[in-house]
Amino acid sequence: MKKINKRIPYFFILSLVIAFTSCKEQTKERVPVATSQAQPTENTDPLPSWNEGTTKQSIIDFVTNATTAGHPDFIEKADRIVTTDNDGTLWSEQPMYFQLFFALDRIKALAPEHPEWKNKQPYKAVLENDMKTLMGQGVNGLLQIVMTTHAGMSTDEFASLVKDWITTAQHPIKKKKYTELVFQPMLELIHYLQANDFKTFIVSGGGIEFMRPWTEEVYGIPSENVIGSSIKTKYSYNDGKPTITRLAEIDLIDDKEGKPVGINRYIGRKPVIAIGNSDGDLQMMHWAEANSKKSLQIYVHHTDSVREWAYDRKSHIGTFDKALDEATQKGWDLVDMAKDWKVIYPYELTK
Repeated sequence: MKKINKRIPYFFILSLVIAFTSCKEQTKERVPVATSQAQPTENTDPLPSWNEGTTKQSIIDFVTNATTAGHPDFIEKADRIVTTDNDGTLWSEQPMYFQLFFALDRIKALAPEHPEWKNKQPYKAVLENDMKTLMGQGVNGLLQIVMTTHAGMSTDEFASLVKDWITTAQHPIKKKKYTELVFQPMLELIHYLQANDFKTFIVSGGGIEFMRPWTEEVYGIPSENVIGSSIKTKYSYNDGKPTITRLAEIDLIDDKEGKPVGINRYIGRKPVIAIGNSDGDLQMMHWAEANSKKSLQIYVHHTDSVREWAYDRKSHIGTFDKALDEATQKGWDLVDMAKDWKVIYPYELTK
């Protein structure tokens, strides 16, 4: 086992520990992948899956003003930067971050190559779906799972593993592909912004190389516009073959205060639109608010327990507490999923 750097994102490990207690055993059924990318529409309504209301109108007014030359709130194309969170903002995140499902599936996929895991913790607990024992292994046991599945391979190998998984894996509760659990109204919003020359970036606490293999196909956001938590890498050149290897050491934790740091490092401009769903996005909202240009802060509030999940202040995933108070106080746009969205997922459009 390679030496493990223990500066793994706390939210990553904490969500794994707590979410395991409520997560049902993962299904083994697999179905083919299909793109969920938003498509252009002939409808004059740029956000057809959004109900009419103050939130929708606020977004349309902002875009209209920002793109109208001569308007006091006009924004030059170069400054039309949009940063959006991923987990809980562009797709669901319950009962735990989807990247953690990937880690568990990888352990099960690797198990035939490691017969010793049948009697070795924490792998034994994962293979037996014994979450109580896995939790008892503590942080060190969970770190072993993360690093076994995320480090010690080339970036190309990891990207291939992620793409194979994301095109076949299925959510244990919804019984849908993870790529089917993206939010249709948010796909429309991304397309609407892009059509008006806004540059859209994903800024997520999730792994940057976990997201990059599929974001363009699913969201229409290219891989170079993805910012996320990352581990360190090392370049080597052996027998004429250049390789970048993923190391068991954290480089950037792109959550909370790490989000403005990541935005500054990779974009170099403050966003004029910031979109999130939790306290982990609050610092990104502040960074957009600090822009000298007119800015828009949008929070997705999970209020629909029937079509998705309802949670905020006390949730172990996507905790929305301090940010909810500040958003209310400052009059930021709060998307009420139950009231503002006609549908949640793309597959509901065919019902």
